[in-house]
Order: sequence, then structure tokens, then C-alpha cells
Amino acid sequence: MFPDVRLRRLRKGKIRNLVRETTLSVDALVQPIFVNENIYSPVEIPSMPGIYNIPLSEVANEAKEIANLGIPAVILFGVPAFKDAKGSSSYGEKDIVQEAVRRIKAELGDKLVVITDVCMCEYTNHGHCGIVDLEKKEILNDPTLEVLGKIAVSHAKAGADIVAPSCMMDGMVGAIRQALDLSGFENIPIMSYAAKYHSCFYGPFREAAESGYSFGDRSTYQMDPANSNEALREVTLDVAEGADIIIVKPALPYLDIIYRVKTDYGMPTAAYNVSGEYAMIKAAAANGWLDEKKAIYESLISIKRAGADIIITYFAKDAARMLK
Repeated sequence: MFPDVRLRRLRKGKIRNLVRETTLSVDALVQPIFVNENIYSPVEIPSMPGIYNIPLSEVANEAKEIANLGIPAVILFGVPAFKDAKGSSSYGEKDIVQEAVRRIKAELGDKLVVITDVCMCEYTNHGHCGIVDLEKKEILNDPTLEVLGKIAVSHAKAGADIVAPSCMMDGMVGAIRQALDLSGFENIPIMSYAAKYHSCFYGPFREAAESGYSFGDRSTYQMDPANSNEALREVTLDVAEGADIIIVKPALPYLDIIYRVKTDYGMPTAAYNVSGEYAMIKAAAANGWLDEKKAIYESLISIKRAGADIIITYFAKDAARMLK
């Protein structure tokens, strides 16, 4: 006890660094990329300053810039030229994400891990993450699973290193694992959005990915923000179905969930530092209300401290420059 114990002894100069418990490294970061089939030059996303929709012609250059910063991985989201009720532009050999994967791999090979988001919301004209009964306005779980399998296989054929199903359909991991295995892709890992909450913090993403919904919301398939034990049930099911990496999304409002998942399962755990979290810091910094670099660091280190091995973040490039 004081005065014999003085914790301030360890908080000065290089001693402070020597006893640091958590380290933030560029090796943990994943940079999202929005690839847009409808544009010919990069277009900044108004609600996400510094983040751009990238045309297919520029996606390899964007990926090369990311790799040159030492960031080990990207996750791709596609914005197609054509949308319909069945999301049929999501799984074709020459569709937007498949083409983007091929171009990045042709440029960088194994120098960058390419993760692909497996969902339907960017490809449907109703904006929901699965097949819909339009008369009942109901998202149909089981018919969606076959489409998810087709999307994942098409991404693997294009050269994706990891597929990441995000639609929160029951059984999605098992359906994708089976589809991949039957197509000869048994070594492709699945990074599952196992605990994905129905969150207001996704707003800027919907603008970026042009994936706003035409009716209702996603509360019938994304998790209730009030629930914690349910997240563990979701993770348990996804692990049993073959998930190799677990994602918790969003990150900062759900640090307790990241901690519980990592503690209970001890498996590779990712957290998605989502668009709303990015936009808040950018807006506050632009108004001079906080120090942007310090806020980025403090946010990301808190996610790492909670137990995340991997952080998917729009701050990846900024953080990589800061950490050099």
C-alpha cells in the first residue's frame, strides 16, 4: 500500500513503454475497399472523409498502396451496375468483386490477403441481405443459403484468400463450408460475422455501398444490441459449422462482446470498427473537438485490449502511417 507502493514509478519515460500490456501493430489491421462498377475515377464518400468508392480500373493501385504501408489484408465490398430482387450480380464469374480479386491478385499475388464480404445487400434492389418474399416482406433464411454458397465459391475461384459471410442467416457458415468443400476449396478459411448487431453505426456504410433497404430494417436477422449471451450462442453455432475466424461488429460499443468471445473460445477473433465509429471521430476532429491521431490510437488500442486479434477498420491506412 501507499507509500510503499507507488504505481507512478512505472509511468515515466521508456519505463512506461517497457511495461505496456497491449501493443497495436499494423499486422492486425484490415482495410476495407469499396469497388464500384458505376464510376471511372475515385469518388469520396461524403459521410466518410478520406474513404473513396474505387473504380475497377484503380482497385489494384489502391491495394498496392495499402500493401506498401505494411497492411497485410483488405476486405472487398462491391457496388454493381445491375441490381435485382435475387442479387444475381453477386456470384457471376465477371461480376465486380470477382474481377477486383483477380486484378489485385495479378498485381500483388500473395503479398496481400484478400478477404471478400459474402452478402447480398449490395446486389439486391430491395437492399436486404437475402432472398425476400416481397408479398409478405419477409427475408427468407433457407433459400438465401444456396446463394451465399454460390457467392463464396465464385470468390474462391477468383482467388480470394478468405470469405466472410455477413448476412446473419442461420446456417450460413455450414452452407458455405459445404459449398466450398464440394468445389475443391476446403482450404479457404471462413471469417464469419458471427455476432453482428442491428446497429445505427452502419449508416455511412449504406451510403458507401449503396445498400439502403426499401422496406423495414434488418432487426429480424441482426442481433439485438441489448443481448450478450445470444452472441455466444451465435458464435457457438458458427464454430460448430466450421468458422475459422469470428467477427464481432460493431467494435467500440461491443468491447464486452469481443472480450467474452475471445475469453470463452480462444480462437482468432476479429472486430469491425465500423463506418459510424470512423465518421464520429472524423467529424469531431474536423470541428477541433479532439485530437484525431490520439483518438484513432485510443480507439484501436481499446479494441485490441478487449481481445481482438484482427481489426477491420477504415483507419487502417491512417494507423499504419502513425505506427511507422
